[in-house]
Amino acid sequence: ILLKHFLWLISYPVLQVFYSYAYSTAGWLSLQAIPLIGMPQMIARIMLEEARQPSQIEVYFARCLGFSLLTIAALTIMLTGSIPLSSAVSEAVSTEDSDPKAPYAVPTLVVTSVYHAISAFYAYTWYTTTDQVVFAVAMVGYFAVGSLGLWCTLFATSHGKISRKTGADKRTTGYPFDNRVAERKHVEKSE
Repeated sequence: ILLKHFLWLISYPVLQVFYSYAYSTAGWLSLQAIPLIGMPQMIARIMLEEARQPSQIEVYFARCLGFSLLTIAALTIMLTGSIPLSSAVSEAVSTEDSDPKAPYAVPTLVVTSVYHAISAFYAYTWYTTTDQVVFAVAMVGYFAVGSLGLWCTLFATSHGKISRKTGADKRTTGYPFDNRVAERKHVEKSE
């Protein structure tokens, strides 16, 4: 089933980007969660300004943050339909709102993209005040994944307002100017 799902996936380039976003979100969040769960004392000690042992509450909050990040990663994969949750699904999910296989794909895409944008800005503010490289790395990681999410929101969803072919905004009209060439084409087609 997974091989069939993968082969179907690589035949549609827009869905490749959508699934790339879902998996990169899960990977980025998991990459942050593993050290928080596995070695919270070391992470807390690195972040402390004074030389002391981290308190139990700091260790607790570090582990809770790690578990929360893993939960968000798992929910992103499941709610976007990136993995088939039943063997009855013969084709992958689409980014159409009416797709019954993953009705929460687009809302999950938007919410996680906003999360990445906010986290990138927050990492940037910490980087500018502390000049620690770890915040610059976090900023670049969040920005990269958030940019991919923005691209998917604009181009890979059914509500995308930007044309995939021309890059123009689909909502624009000719008002107050007329497009006589387009009008002639429509008249010729109707005859």
